[in-house]
Amino acid sequence: MGVTQREVDEQPGGTKRGTFFYQYLATISGCLSIICTGMHFGWPSPSLPQLIHESSSIAVTHDEGSWLAAMPCIGAASGSIIAAVIVDKIGRKTSMLLTSPLYFLTWIMVAYSPSVMLLYIARFLVGTSDGVAFTVFPMYLGEIANAKIRGLLGSSVQVSMFIGMLLINSIGSFLDITYTALISAGVPILHFVTFCFMPESPYYLVMKENLKAAEGSLKKLYRCKDVTDELNEVIESVKEDKANDGKFWELFTIKSNRKAVFIVFGLRAFQQLSGTNVITFYAGTIFNEAGSDVPSSISTIVYFSVQLIVSIIASFLVDKLGRKPLLIWSIIGSGAALAMEGVYVYLDDYTDVDMSHLKCVPLVALIGYVTIFNIGMGTIPVLMLGEMFPTSVKAVALCLADIFFGVIVTIISKFFQFTKDSMGLHVPFFVFTLSCIVGLIFIILWVPETKGKTLEEIQHELKGGNKKNSKVEGS
Repeated sequence: MGVTQREVDEQPGGTKRGTFFYQYLATISGCLSIICTGMHFGWPSPSLPQLIHESSSIAVTHDEGSWLAAMPCIGAASGSIIAAVIVDKIGRKTSMLLTSPLYFLTWIMVAYSPSVMLLYIARFLVGTSDGVAFTVFPMYLGEIANAKIRGLLGSSVQVSMFIGMLLINSIGSFLDITYTALISAGVPILHFVTFCFMPESPYYLVMKENLKAAEGSLKKLYRCKDVTDELNEVIESVKEDKANDGKFWELFTIKSNRKAVFIVFGLRAFQQLSGTNVITFYAGTIFNEAGSDVPSSISTIVYFSVQLIVSIIASFLVDKLGRKPLLIWSIIGSGAALAMEGVYVYLDDYTDVDMSHLKCVPLVALIGYVTIFNIGMGTIPVLMLGEMFPTSVKAVALCLADIFFGVIVTIISKFFQFTKDSMGLHVPFFVFTLSCIVGLIFIILWVPETKGKTLEEIQHELKGGNKKNSKVEGS
C-alpha cells in the first residue's frame, strides 16, 4: 500500500517534505536481489552453448539444457509459497535478506558442479530465492513508495532483471562457467550488506502494532520530522484491509480481488506468451541458428544492452504517459517485430529466396522487439503486481502470481525447444505473434489506468467506486 501524497513544502528545521532519498536508496539496495535473479535467468544464454559443446566436461543434451533454463521457474513456485508464509511473520526486509545466502550458495554450486544433476539442484534452489524476491520486493516497493514516484520505483524491478541479464551475458561471453559464477557470487554479498541498513515497510510495522517503529520508518523514508498524516493513513489503510481476514479464497470470493487477479494474471500471461523469457534463455542459440552476420556473442550483448536502456527510459515514461497507452503500443510493436523474425527464418530455411543481402534482419528484428516490448510489456505487468491488491491478500496474490509465472514460463520454454527442434525456428515466433494480437484485445478491453493514483484510489475503483483521474489514459 502507498503512503499519502503531499506537495513539497518546507518543514521546521529546513527539512523538505517530499524528499524521497531513502525511498530511492532502499529501492537500489533491494534491486541487487533482483539483479541476482536476472543473472541467473540470463545464465543459460552464454552457458548452454558451452555445456552442450562436445568439449564440455559435463555432457548436456539439448533436452537437459532446456530443463536447466526452465528449472528456476519451477523452483520459484516453492519460493513463492515460502514467501507467502513468512512475509507477514518476519517482515518484508528480513524476507529479502534471506535470499542473499541462497543466491551466493547457488553460484558456488554452479562454479564447481561436476554433473548435470547438481546444476539442476542449483538452478532449482535459485528459483526458490527468485520466488521469495519476486513475491516480497514488489510488495515492499508498493508499501514504501510515494504515489508520485511509485511507477518509477516499481519499474526498477524489471530494469534490475535486465541489468542482471546484461551482466551475466557480458561476463559469460568471455569467461568460462566457473569464473563467471565466482564473479557473480559477489552481487548477493553486496545486497545483504547494504539492505541491512534499509527501513522496514511501515505497513508491516503497523500490522504488527509497532507504531513507534512505523513512525521511524516513515520519517526515514520521507526525511522529515512530522509524518502524522502519513502514519494515520497507513493505520487506516491497514485497519480497512484487516476487516478482511486475508484468506486465499478471498482472491476469488471478493469481486475487487477477482478483477485484480484477472487483470494481473492476464497481463503476466501475455507478457510471457510473447516469448520474452524464452528469447532471454536462448538468445545466443537464436542468433546462431538465424544465420546473422554479426557474431552471436556480440548480438546477444547488444540485445541485452538495448533491453536495459529502453527499460530505464520506460521507467520515466510510465508515470508521464500512463500504463495503458504504453502497453497498447508496446504489444503492437512486439507482434510486428516477432512476425518479421518468423518470416525471415521461414524464407531463409524453407524457400529458395536469396536472403544473403538481409543477414542483418535477425538482429534488427529482435532489437526492434526488445525496444518496443520493454517500453510497456516488459516493465508494467510487474509494476502492476504491486499496485492492484490490498495488503490483506497481497502476499497470497503475489505468491500465486509467481507460481503462475513459473508454470507458464516452463511450459513456453519447453514449447519453444520442442517446436524449434521438430518444426523449425519460425513456428514459435509465429505463435508469439498471434499471442500479441490476442493480448492487445485483452489490454484494450480490461486493463485499467493506474497512473498517478494512490493504492487506496486503485482499490476504490476496483470495488466499483467513482473513478478519479478518468482522463488519465490519454494524458
